[in-house]
Amino acid sequence: MALSDGLDLESVTSKTDPGLAAAIKDWRQFHENERRDSPHTLSAYLRDLGAFLGFLNDHLGKRPELEDLADLKAADFRAWMARRAGAGYHNNSTARALSVVRGFFRFLDRRGFLHNPAIAVIRSPKRPHVLPRPLQEVEAAELIDAAADTRLNPDVPPWVANRDAALFTLLYGCGLRISEALGMNVADLPLDHSADGFLTILGKGRKERRVPVLPVVVQAIGDYLEACPFSPGPGDPLFLGIRGKRLQAGVVQKRTRQLRTLLMLPETATPHALRHSFATHLLSNGGDLRAIQELLGHASLSTTQRYTEVDTERLQSVYRAAHPRARG
Repeated sequence: MALSDGLDLESVTSKTDPGLAAAIKDWRQFHENERRDSPHTLSAYLRDLGAFLGFLNDHLGKRPELEDLADLKAADFRAWMARRAGAGYHNNSTARALSVVRGFFRFLDRRGFLHNPAIAVIRSPKRPHVLPRPLQEVEAAELIDAAADTRLNPDVPPWVANRDAALFTLLYGCGLRISEALGMNVADLPLDHSADGFLTILGKGRKERRVPVLPVVVQAIGDYLEACPFSPGPGDPLFLGIRGKRLQAGVVQKRTRQLRTLLMLPETATPHALRHSFATHLLSNGGDLRAIQELLGHASLSTTQRYTEVDTERLQSVYRAAHPRARG
């Protein structure tokens, strides 16, 4: 049987017993108001929970109710995970979905809706150990330069070329996520000489961090704003699309694909790879791991430590290529 895409949670709220409807409403408000999750994150959580309830709809033969959730056994949760595996979902996706469902049941327990200890014994599927794939320093520079070169972009208006180069410079120079950069307004960036040279970023979980802004970043963004035909004010989006609205990530990703094809860069050359490059190149040049953690906004040092593995892998590659005894 194919895995259901899930139940519409609005439909669940209106058509199931009041207990589950209230639980879902409270859980959603908890993530919106207390956890202050981003709309993108909340949408993913709702999708995962909806898919789980959709499975239960098939598994139980009826729309799940609150008492059904309380009665679920470990075998029921394992059946859900087995269904996902059979449908071709990767372990990373299922591990994330299990985390969402586990968090939902933990919330229900804390708020007194129900207690179900069965989910606590379910182990998350093993995730493949994938290292970040940064660009080399010369590749990052080539990507930024190519974005700005109007000779390589004859169909792109010059101000858009300036915009793309400024965005890539910001991602690489400050280690931002693409969503963080595109969410900025003009007033968020210190563009005058009286500014303290730091950028305040609102990252995942609505956590603030301060990142120093290099003069080359300020210069690139200043050049873009001077060329931009829309003349955005302090409260307007910093990066604008061709119609003057806030630039969307899909446009940036498409542009990056075009440039990496032109430059013959690997498929791992994405906007997010510039963030990986920022961290890896800082570490390679003696940056402190704790400081890099703060600059990236990682909640756990273990997440940042992945970059030490990248640097070790690079050093081993250089060693194997250069040492006369390694070429055996």
